[in-house]
Amino acid sequence: MFVSLGLVATLLALGTCAPLQRASNRSKLLLVSFDGFRWNYDQDVDTPNLDAMAYDGVKARYITPPFVTQTSPCHFTLLTGKYIENHGVVHNMWFNVSTGQKLPYYNTQGKSEWWDNGSLPIWITAQRQGLKTASLFFPGGNATYHGEQVMVKRVEKLFHKYNNETEWRQNIDIVMKWFLEENLDFVALYFGEPDSTGHKYGPESQERKDMVSQVDRTVGYLRQRLEETGLSSNLNMIITSDHGMETVIKTDEIHLQKVQNFSFQDIKFELVDYGPHGLLEPKPGKLEQVYEALKNAHPKLHVYKKEEFPRRFRYANNTRITPLVLYGDPGYVIHGRIKVQFNKGEHGFDNEVMNMKTIFRAVGPAFKKGLEVDPFESVNIYALLCELLEITPEPHDGSLSVTQNMLAKNAGASLECEYCKGINNCTGPKRPCPSGQDACSISLLEVPSSKDKRISKSCASSETCKLGLIEVTHGKGDFTRESITCCKEIDCTPATPTFPPQSTKPNGKSCPGCFSPTGKCTAEVVGCTGSDTYCVSFVTSTEENVINYNMKGCISESSCGLLKTHKEGVFGNAVPIKNVTCTQANDSSASLSPSFGFLLLALS
Repeated sequence: MFVSLGLVATLLALGTCAPLQRASNRSKLLLVSFDGFRWNYDQDVDTPNLDAMAYDGVKARYITPPFVTQTSPCHFTLLTGKYIENHGVVHNMWFNVSTGQKLPYYNTQGKSEWWDNGSLPIWITAQRQGLKTASLFFPGGNATYHGEQVMVKRVEKLFHKYNNETEWRQNIDIVMKWFLEENLDFVALYFGEPDSTGHKYGPESQERKDMVSQVDRTVGYLRQRLEETGLSSNLNMIITSDHGMETVIKTDEIHLQKVQNFSFQDIKFELVDYGPHGLLEPKPGKLEQVYEALKNAHPKLHVYKKEEFPRRFRYANNTRITPLVLYGDPGYVIHGRIKVQFNKGEHGFDNEVMNMKTIFRAVGPAFKKGLEVDPFESVNIYALLCELLEITPEPHDGSLSVTQNMLAKNAGASLECEYCKGINNCTGPKRPCPSGQDACSISLLEVPSSKDKRISKSCASSETCKLGLIEVTHGKGDFTRESITCCKEIDCTPATPTFPPQSTKPNGKSCPGCFSPTGKCTAEVVGCTGSDTYCVSFVTSTEENVINYNMKGCISESSCGLLKTHKEGVFGNAVPIKNVTCTQANDSSASLSPSFGFLLLALS
């Protein structure tokens, strides 16, 4: 029998992501991207819905995007599983070196020749294998590939307003309708925030934090609609992003026009003034002169000949890349002839910079629950999408092995967890978990009377795991705090609990606050800090109604909601909490000390 070498090579290339099985009851798949969501944006904002998604599914500590960290190139890596030099969408802007033409981001979305250069997005691959797909605003969704388009699509209009929360919910409703009425198998859904706000106001701004809260509300609405429509039991959802965001440095800027011995008259084609990234093609005979003038022009500017560009970026080995490639260090953008960049936040930097890292969450019947995985590259997400859709992928640069541990397995095995107590660390035997306790937990307890931290490991209930972090300041500078981490899979080990810095910034609210281990508690007015805008009161008591603890103070709204449904103990106390009340905090006077606050947060 004759078998072509080309066919053999193709089959070998496909082997790393071949679906394990094909079932008639294939689950649906929703891929959601929130543009510019930096990996740690959920650490300075209360995000109960993203936290709940992590609890119910899988969370990566962060993921690494490809270089260059721009919107279209990074999204096309998600859709193809290829590094940028291999899929060819090397920039947000279409350009033609020969003619000098360039098109802005919006116009480039409809320029099929920019996207259709040998790599198929997953929606075309899925459609060729009998599936029905859609794109709503997703980069690449307005192009034609080998004469084919995504089956159902909506495309952004010119000057689209990205931050309209009402429209976001309307778009989610559209997607629900697509899944239900048109029986789609796969939808890619895109939101242009928090990227737009991060650019305008900077990643550390209050505006960005407010936008992350809007994103979290949207995640909550999305999951609510999945439940209401009955889709959640047969739909897997991945929420991710393309890149992070960096604060722009406005001093000692990189300005090519001011570089000694450099002239734009020696340049045939230029694509600069686009964040920290630049592409230059010198005129014939001018390459060495331009290179020598620029290579040491600024301590924060990196200039490479195309063939010498670092291989770790997997970027320059493409015919669209110009003879010279430039990029700035974190925070430094590249100005060309005149200054036209005034953003306070920017991306496009080295993808190994932490502020370029982004998020990954996944939930649905195919995924484990309560699992936090190590960081990985976003180039591997395509292989996971292939597996979830049960389709054969195109050749790609990723591997299913990177994400396969996220998928549910060992469902019939019994959970066993380590049991021990100690100071700072402990080890002990594994024991089967009793009924009602479905997770392994590690609890870290810190009290003011001891510099050491008490640790305990055991089985725990889902209710206990939801608390995450309890941090209490009693009103006189004393505090008690407990951090709880959990995992729910066979042979899993919970992440090591940690304590974030305490919030000390007053928020203008106040509550009655006190703590007593004996039941009697005389409250004083204490100032609230951070996101704590509610007052809480609760006690712990035995079956004989003997009160052990009595606590009052400030709390975040989401954390108080968790406590109201919590029927077990806190602070290592097995006695259940009772009589939990939550009320909106009062406006406080400026004289209140923020150190007298009571802080109670629930983190993933």
